[in-house]
Amino acid sequence: MNNTDRTLVLASTSPFRRELLQRLGIEFETMAPDVDETRGADESAEALVVRLSEAKARVGASQYPDALIIGSDQVALCEGEVLGKPGNHENACRQLARLAGRRVSFMTGLCLYDARSDQAQVDLIPYHVIFRPLTEQQIERYLRREQPYNCAGSFKSEGLGISLFESMQGEDPNALIGLPLIRLTSWLNAAGIQIP
Repeated sequence: MNNTDRTLVLASTSPFRRELLQRLGIEFETMAPDVDETRGADESAEALVVRLSEAKARVGASQYPDALIIGSDQVALCEGEVLGKPGNHENACRQLARLAGRRVSFMTGLCLYDARSDQAQVDLIPYHVIFRPLTEQQIERYLRREQPYNCAGSFKSEGLGISLFESMQGEDPNALIGLPLIRLTSWLNAAGIQIP
């Protein structure tokens, strides 16, 4: 329950982000942000996710003019290449085979936008994963069990995907799933939504 009169809105249709925010035990609404996610010609992946997280939060102001709105966006990078969602089994096999034994960086843009004051707090939270060497059989078994075809990097770290990792590095493991709760909690506390 929120201890402020402000409505809290998650500008995301991601079930993973919704589940993460529910962990905080606060009331919130969700909305689907209609934002063009096209990357600019000279835009870095990091600048893209920061821009998109703020754009997603700001787009909710017309519907929620007095709310605190959370926007988030994420990109996965391996050796400078942006990793997309595989979409199907074959692409996921190729993607995991490429990631085996390598370091993948997840860059998550986070924004808390105060629609009442038109003020936005925006940050980039990195998280890194080192994949362990994987055989074709391990990849096949994993994909058949979890079918993470709508996940960038072809895994779900909150599930069996954790077995694919050799190590994880970063401030907030929730950033890997797409919503950095440590930073967000600090911002929400400062905005009057006390957690816990």
